[in-house]
Amino acid sequence: MGFLALAAKRHSVRKFQWRPVPQAAIDKILLAGKAAPTAHNNQPQKIIVIRSQKGLETFRKCTECHYNAPLAFIICYDKEKCWIRPYDGKSSGDIDASIVATHMMMEAAELGIGSTWIMYFIPEAVKVEFALPGNMEPVAILVMGYPDESPSPQHFDRRDLEDYVSYQ
Repeated sequence: MGFLALAAKRHSVRKFQWRPVPQAAIDKILLAGKAAPTAHNNQPQKIIVIRSQKGLETFRKCTECHYNAPLAFIICYDKEKCWIRPYDGKSSGDIDASIVATHMMMEAAELGIGSTWIMYFIPEAVKVEFALPGNMEPVAILVMGYPDESPSPQHFDRRDLEDYVSYQ
């Protein structure tokens, strides 16, 4: 499938079948994240894979938006490995982690695995429950699994390009 078709097809899944995602698929999803570009190629990402029952129970303490998915990835960045823009001190961490997460979601979609990007989580709970060191910052959680629903009709509602693109 071409990229534009894949991007148009991918949608947020909030109801999953309760069956495990094979390790081979998890490996491909992680490789897609590894292939993501990061500022200065510093690769500050840290990814926690959650698939055990115990891990999923711990994860559910951090957000109500787990949708009973059988798999989750916590996407973090290492503050000490980020590129810092010299003009204003902006760190690349959030951006790098977001690009990694997006690559992972697109690979999952290519494999027929549904996902939802969760930003509604308690960062301090993630840090405590998963014993993250002080230099690690969680940015997003991707819940994944085999979809047990069709896309919402709203998914296909898109603004016209003219509404948000300008040429200079």
